[in-house]
Amino acid sequence: MALSTSSNFANPDDAFRAIVEAHRGLTEEQSADFDATLVLILANHIGDIEVLGEAITLAKRRTLDASQQQQQQQQQQL
Repeated sequence: MALSTSSNFANPDDAFRAIVEAHRGLTEEQSADFDATLVLILANHIGDIEVLGEAITLAKRRTLDASQQQQQQQQQQL
């Protein structure tokens, strides 16, 4: 099984909204715990270590890219 990076949801906004709403009322620490728990549940559902590895690599790359873009924007504002 290959990692799917296109949306598999009929309405992706509903999926995003459900995740955002699940955080409502949680402290920052509870929110981080919720995210970790959700990731582990979904990783178990995937059940494929190669796909999980691809997802980890992609998520890390996107996180680092976003961080670099933010730093560049802050430097341009100076």
